[in-house]
Amino acid sequence: MKYLPRVIDSEIDELMEIMGAVLIEGCKWCGKSTTGSYHAKSIIEFQNPDRKQEYDEIKNTKPSLFLNGEKPIMFDEWQMYPVVWDSIRTDVDHSGKKGQYILTGSAKPSEGAVMHTGTGRISRVLMRPMSLYESGESTGEVSFNDILEGRDISGVSKLSLEDIASIIVRGGWPASIEVKSSAKYRFAKEYVKSLIHEEVKQVDGIKRNPERMRNVLRSLARNISTPVSYSTIEGDVKNSFNNDISRPTLTDYLNTLEKLFVIEDVNATNLNFRSKYALRTKPKKYFVDPSIATAVLEMKPNDLIKDLNTFGFMFESLCMRDLKIYTQSIGGDITFYRDEKDFEVDAIIRMSSGNWGAIEIKLGAGYIDEAANNLLKFKDRVDIEKCGEPAFLVVLTGAVYSYKRDDGVYVVSIGTLKN
Repeated sequence: MKYLPRVIDSEIDELMEIMGAVLIEGCKWCGKSTTGSYHAKSIIEFQNPDRKQEYDEIKNTKPSLFLNGEKPIMFDEWQMYPVVWDSIRTDVDHSGKKGQYILTGSAKPSEGAVMHTGTGRISRVLMRPMSLYESGESTGEVSFNDILEGRDISGVSKLSLEDIASIIVRGGWPASIEVKSSAKYRFAKEYVKSLIHEEVKQVDGIKRNPERMRNVLRSLARNISTPVSYSTIEGDVKNSFNNDISRPTLTDYLNTLEKLFVIEDVNATNLNFRSKYALRTKPKKYFVDPSIATAVLEMKPNDLIKDLNTFGFMFESLCMRDLKIYTQSIGGDITFYRDEKDFEVDAIIRMSSGNWGAIEIKLGAGYIDEAANNLLKFKDRVDIEKCGEPAFLVVLTGAVYSYKRDDGVYVVSIGTLKN
């Protein structure tokens, strides 16, 4: 099967030149093993049941034996045998060689499972399901570098609203990309099924109620792209499950989803503002892929077309997934802005250089003018002396065309964007 290049490939290559080992983290089914194998020369699959007894004996007698093999060696699902972490760290310390090991993991190991942090020896890189550019559904005519440099842009997306709805429900799961039939929509449903019945137990051996976990996921899905509170989730679960969920239990469930890389927080911005209004600081929670939300809500593409309000929130989730993938590759970080008067900007991107920009996400072309005006108002609220002028203002949309407006605001179709 042909390898589909991923945005993080170049990041892995760079890190392998300067670090002894690279850890590729991310949710299951996002393609970590495939990408790790692409960069490795030998592989140890810790989830292979036929070799469990052998691996157990090595773990208990001489863990350094795991490191025998042609380098770089990939350890798939390394957290199943966390002793390999310390063995790698020790070997890198002693040999000083670079690019020796690749680890992949779909869950964070339990606290205390490793002795050392790996700082300076093992570098982490986060992998997510495929962006539209990686899946070949974005033309890639517009790059973030073009926008950062203030260049004129142009692009024409191939995606209709129906296509976008289909992509949201299908998700960015690599195994689903080549499936042409409606079976492609089952991947996200199967992922959710595996998540609530198997993965949430395997992460630490603690049994959690599958139906209660499903209802936590449903609440997150219903409140996607918003700063949902714990009390809101508790109320949703009580109404659905007809039973209370305690705050410690809810905290445990959400922490478990974070350990499995299923949900991610986007924090409120810390830019300096001249506005007299107080900022809201509660983070937004996003699924690592929008298809998780549609799967738990049992939504099909046509359901999104019929409910444009929900479609808009799911589209924002799709865009945030791609923005995280693209900005990570160029050293960016994403936050959002919202004040007590509910004036909001969907994404604030700050680069490691200190340059920053603001993005509004709108599904349809009819909201472009409103979003552009919102961005210009936002610019006036920022203390330019402390933060500097924004490097870009972007309306990210599901419409067809990408271009730069006369007022300097970029209009970018998600179907034309790349890192």
